[in-house]
Amino acid sequence: MRLYNTLTRKKEEFIPIEPGKVKMYGCGPTVYNFFHVGNARAFLINDILRRYLEFSGYDVAFAQNFTDIEDKIINRAAEEGISPNEVAEKYIAEYKTDAEGLNIRPPTIQPRATETMPQIIELIGKLIDKGNAYEVDGDVYYDVHSFGGYGKLSGQPLEALEEGARVEIGDKKRSPADFALWKTAKSNEPSWESPWGDGRPGWHIECSAMCTHFLGKTIDIHCGGIDLIFPHHENEIAQSEAASGKDFSKYWVHTGFLTIDNQKMSKSKNNFFTTREAAKVYGYEAIRFFLLSAHYRSPINYSEDSLKQSNAALDRLYSVLDNLTFTAENAETVGITDAERETLTGLEQYKKAFVSAMDDDLNTADAIAAIFDLTKALNLALADNPSREFGTAGIGKLRELTDVLGLLYLRKNDKLLENDVEILINSRELARKAKDFAQSDRIREQLKNMGVILEDTPLGVKWRKI
Repeated sequence: MRLYNTLTRKKEEFIPIEPGKVKMYGCGPTVYNFFHVGNARAFLINDILRRYLEFSGYDVAFAQNFTDIEDKIINRAAEEGISPNEVAEKYIAEYKTDAEGLNIRPPTIQPRATETMPQIIELIGKLIDKGNAYEVDGDVYYDVHSFGGYGKLSGQPLEALEEGARVEIGDKKRSPADFALWKTAKSNEPSWESPWGDGRPGWHIECSAMCTHFLGKTIDIHCGGIDLIFPHHENEIAQSEAASGKDFSKYWVHTGFLTIDNQKMSKSKNNFFTTREAAKVYGYEAIRFFLLSAHYRSPINYSEDSLKQSNAALDRLYSVLDNLTFTAENAETVGITDAERETLTGLEQYKKAFVSAMDDDLNTADAIAAIFDLTKALNLALADNPSREFGTAGIGKLRELTDVLGLLYLRKNDKLLENDVEILINSRELARKAKDFAQSDRIREQLKNMGVILEDTPLGVKWRKI
C-alpha cells in the first residue's frame, strides 16, 4: 500500500512502526454546530483509511477527538443562552447522528479536550521547562523560533509564516508566529486551575496532548482536512516533537477541499450545506457515495446533479444485490455447479483490481469502477438461472468490496413494510388466479405508491423499494 505523505510530498510505501499494528489519529469536530458536507469528507476518508487497513489485516487503534472547549463553542453558548458544556453535549450528539447516518464507524478512542486537561497542563509545563514556551501574565505561548523544524509540514520558511501572521493590538507574543498554549480566564467563560493561573487551553495543544496520551509519542498516521496543514498540524508537530524529542507522525494524510461553485465550502464563507440538510434531500448514502467518487486529495464540486447521479449509481448496485438475494432464496437449482465455481474464480480479477486501486493511495474512484465491473459480470451470470449457492456466493463477493467502502448499508427492508408487501403480493396473486385483473392492477398501483416495484419472473414475483 502506498500513501501520499504531506510531510515528504510524495507517495510512500506504508510501513507501520510495529508490524501488524497501526496507530492513527484524526482531527475531529469542534462541536458548536452541525458539520457540513466538506467536513464530512475528511471524517469519511478517516473511516475509509481505517476500514482498508483493517481489510488488509492490520489491527488499528484509531483516535478521533471532540474539541469541546473553544471560542466558537463559547460564542454559540452566548447566542443560545446555554452553557458551553450544553452546547458541546448537544452537538456531540448531533455529530454522532450524522456520522451513523453516513456509516462512519465510531473510533476506537474518542477523547474530549475537557477530559484530558491534566495531560494538556502537563504538556504545557514540559514545553516551558524545555524552553519552547513562555508565560506572560497568565498566558502561555509557544516560541516557534525554539523549534528548528517549524514549517516542515507546510513547506514554508519561518520568515514567510511570520510575515503572514496577525499581530493583535497589545499582543504579548515575542514573535508574530508564536501561538497560544494557555489563555487567561475571562469572566463568564469555563476555566481550569493551572500553574499559570485559571484559564483554558489553546486549540493546537489539545490535539497534541490527546494524541500522545492515548496513542504514544510517535504514531503511524495523522489525518485531517488540507486546511489543517497550517497552522494546526504544523503547530501539533512543533509542540509534540519539542516535548518528546521524537517524530510525531510517520505519515500525514490530508483530504482535499469540497467546493461549491468552485469555491471552498466553509462556514466562514456561508456557502455550505450541512450534512443533515443534504441528507434530508438526497439521503446519507448518496452523500457517502458522492464523496468517494473522486480521489480524496482532489477537489470535488458539490452539486444537485452529482447527488442525483450518486443515487442512480446506488440504485444499480442495489438492483444487483436484490437479484442475487432473490436467486439465493428462490432459485430452483440447489447445489453449485462446476461451471459456477469457475465463474466465481474468474470474479477474483475484480477484487484484485479493487485492491490495486485502494493500494494506490486510496483511489476510491477506481475502486468503485472495479465494483461496477464485478456487478456487470454477476448480472451476466444471473441470466443463466444459477443455483441458490451461486446467489449466496455472489452476495459475498459484492459485500466483501462494498463493505470496505461502507456502501450498500442503508436500504434494508423494514420488517413491517416487508410483511405488508408480502400480504399485498399474495392478494394480487389470488386476484390474478381469479382473473380479477382490475384488482390485480389496483394492488400493483398501491404497492407503487408505497415505493415498491413488482417484477413477475419464472421463479415468482420479485419486489424492490424505489
